[in-house]
Amino acid sequence: MEQLLELFDFGPFFDNIGAILDGFWATIRLSAAAAVLSLLIGTILVSFRVSPVPVLQKVGAAYVNILRNTPLTLVLLMCSLGLSDTLRLVFSQDSGVNYYWWAVLGLSGYTGAFVCEALRSGINTVPLGQAEAARSIGLTFTQSLRMIILPQAFRAVVAPLGSILIAMIKNTTVAAAASYAETAVVMKQFMDDPTFTSGALPLFIGIAVGFMILTLPTGFFFGWLAKRTAVAR
Repeated sequence: MEQLLELFDFGPFFDNIGAILDGFWATIRLSAAAAVLSLLIGTILVSFRVSPVPVLQKVGAAYVNILRNTPLTLVLLMCSLGLSDTLRLVFSQDSGVNYYWWAVLGLSGYTGAFVCEALRSGINTVPLGQAEAARSIGLTFTQSLRMIILPQAFRAVVAPLGSILIAMIKNTTVAAAASYAETAVVMKQFMDDPTFTSGALPLFIGIAVGFMILTLPTGFFFGWLAKRTAVAR
């Protein structure tokens, strides 16, 4: 009985709650920046993929196919060890700031490929007659894409974009590959600490609950938003 009580001893978890909350705050900052940047990258990529220019189509397709089939850990390692440490491409002399932005860039570049494919499926739901009507009134490809096609595509794929965002939040646990200290790194530090002899299970449970607090409201929000913005066909 004593061993069972020790196994579920939440004392060490609450004793280190400050460090754990700092890890979650780092996760939130990383997720927020990567969400905005991945949406921008995905929008640019999908404009390439549906462009009438063959070169842009090939560039967009190559990017999406390569990034979607490359492990995220490898992408982040290439950013931190390859571009930052080897080629000396740095955002700041402060290592914390530098690795944060490389983690943002790697995570958003990877997620942007999935955003692109979600938006491309949304574009396929837009009736072809609308694009033809746009051309008939003299709109260029860029104008019709910006004013007619993309707004409807975004409304059609709100729910898939929410799923991608939730996956991205969980993928932040791989950011340690880019030397950025977020929640998973904090958990590993506790597990490697020889003085942390108990409370491992409460630590796992607490961090799992923390990620549920981040992802469940996100899922409910995007589900509600999808219903509000649904396109009537």
